Amino acid sequence: QVQLVESGGGLVQAGGSLSLSCAASGNIFSINAMGWYRQAPGKQRELVARISNGGTTNYADSVKGRFTISRDNFKNTVYLQMNSLKPEDTAVYYCAADGKTWGGSFRLYWGQGTQVTVSS
Repeated sequence: QVQLVESGGGLVQAGGSLSLSCAASGNIFSINAMGWYRQAPGKQRELVARISNGGTTNYADSVKGRFTISRDNFKNTVYLQMNSLKPEDTAVYYCAADGKTWGGSFRLYWGQGTQVTVSS
């Protein structure tokens, strides 16, 4: 199994910044893409940002220019720097990793989620 442990998040005023991190551990053979998703109350989970193991990034249009995703492949850790936060960024943020265990197949693993609340 691959475990994803998130840290960061919390409460911030609009215009402020927060950073999230997510470390993967366990019986890891390889990790391809890692990313962050979010789910606001009453809404579907949506992709926020994604980064390949080669460093190629993709962002939701709503966060382009404000959020930055990065990763440390040696630490199997992905980060999300969130700047110029808006109330509409309020959601539970989930880390995800496309990983493979020794003897297993690639599958998507999820973190437990961390709350980000942006007050107006």
